[in-house]
Amino acid sequence: MREETAMSCLYVVEQGSKIKHIGGQFILEVKDGENRVVPDEILESISIFGNSVLTTQAIKACLEKNINVSFLSTKGRYFGKLMSNTATNPDRLKAQAYLSDNIDECLKFAKIILKAKINNQDVILRRYAKSSEADISSHIKDLKIYEEHIEKGKDINKIMGYEGIAARTYFEALSKLIKPEFKFSGRNKRPPKDAFNSMLSLGYSLIYNEIFSEIENRNLSPYIGFIHKLKDRHPALVSDLIEEWRAVLVDATMMSLIQGNEILIEEFTKDEYSEAVFISDLAVKQIVRKIENKLRSQNNYLEYLNEPISFRKAIWWQVKSLASCIESGNLAEYKPIRIR
Repeated sequence: MREETAMSCLYVVEQGSKIKHIGGQFILEVKDGENRVVPDEILESISIFGNSVLTTQAIKACLEKNINVSFLSTKGRYFGKLMSNTATNPDRLKAQAYLSDNIDECLKFAKIILKAKINNQDVILRRYAKSSEADISSHIKDLKIYEEHIEKGKDINKIMGYEGIAARTYFEALSKLIKPEFKFSGRNKRPPKDAFNSMLSLGYSLIYNEIFSEIENRNLSPYIGFIHKLKDRHPALVSDLIEEWRAVLVDATMMSLIQGNEILIEEFTKDEYSEAVFISDLAVKQIVRKIENKLRSQNNYLEYLNEPISFRKAIWWQVKSLASCIESGNLAEYKPIRIR
């Protein structure tokens, strides 16, 4: 039995596992594998992929200690989470709801987020273009044009349209840079029709879960956003905030896995009837591990901080910063992550 001493998140990928809580420790019993032990004090969250058992004692411990438990499919589709009752901040929620109806503030915030998203996409393309013979100079030029259109836009729907065109341009360029066996035709999902999109969907689900938890921990509503329209059961604020992180945390990480030969095309299978492409259990573990390592890695991209922090802590800071902007009634104060 191995004790974990340097992790804050427990990912349960092995099917048929059991999570117990005994004597101040969470014990993960894995079929045909080594059991793991995680002390209460270092565990922040548990993510369960597919079919595993969380005992009543473990559920109670998670609720008492405010440890979030997320449930996902074996391939990473997010279902929901177990959360304890946390303190609420009615004034902050009122301010959030008020700002969501303020067209001018929402437009300012949309410009900040979407310009940062395109900047980050541009940086990722330039990084991988250095080791490729593909010419994507026109794509990079077009991204800058769409970023300028967003800056000048006077309507959220219009700038969202420009962002959509920019995203198609970005993925078209990325497909030129990726290894031939992983080439894809744009972003697709539900279900993903190629290996790279399957990887992206899993990666986005993991980051989505991180942001969702931080939003609720900050006593904000995940369902009241400023860019994406409010819809029943749609966490609009999570959709807003994930935009600045997609290229930084997921796209770059998936490219690293592929270009570095850490994951092979043989790990994916296609269903001939639905045309969906599925990831093997081994590949899921590889992606989860790679994303977790990325979240733990240090960066100094937040302009309002003077010291390196982990990407997970950077998400924490960004949600904290947004809460402050909401309380001040000025979303234009928000400083997005812009990589270099």
